[in-house]
Amino acid sequence: MSRRRGHDHAGGQSPGSRAPSQRQLRVGEELRHSLAQLLRPGELRDPALRDANITVTEVRVSPDLKNATAYVMPLAGAKADEIMNGLKRSAPYLKTMLARAVELRQAPNIAFAYDTSFDSAARIAELLHRPEVERDLSPSSEELSSENDDKG
Repeated sequence: MSRRRGHDHAGGQSPGSRAPSQRQLRVGEELRHSLAQLLRPGELRDPALRDANITVTEVRVSPDLKNATAYVMPLAGAKADEIMNGLKRSAPYLKTMLARAVELRQAPNIAFAYDTSFDSAARIAELLHRPEVERDLSPSSEELSSENDDKG
């Protein structure tokens, strides 16, 4: 059984591609933890990243482990464009720091992508809380009375 989370990222895998291997998942999770440590507020010199709170939600690694895409989300989506530009500028430095933190033969090239899964989840939650959808999802009073009649 795959441990892969069902995030719906923009530019995700195509329908014909294979699921990631256990090694890819393990390396991706190790990179995610290390990146989260490196992206703590005050750790980087880039002005856009110095005081930014950034969540690293997932890191997907290519089958050859040479490339990785880190899905990130600034706290509350604040200054997303500025932070994404800062991450792109800092990618070579972050690659060097990851090479020291994670034992791999070759440190992967890091690309950053804005995580849209939170937006998708908020949209689904909004749809589920609409009155007409809640009405359809909750059992009607007729169904409840027929269930009680069957039990009694």
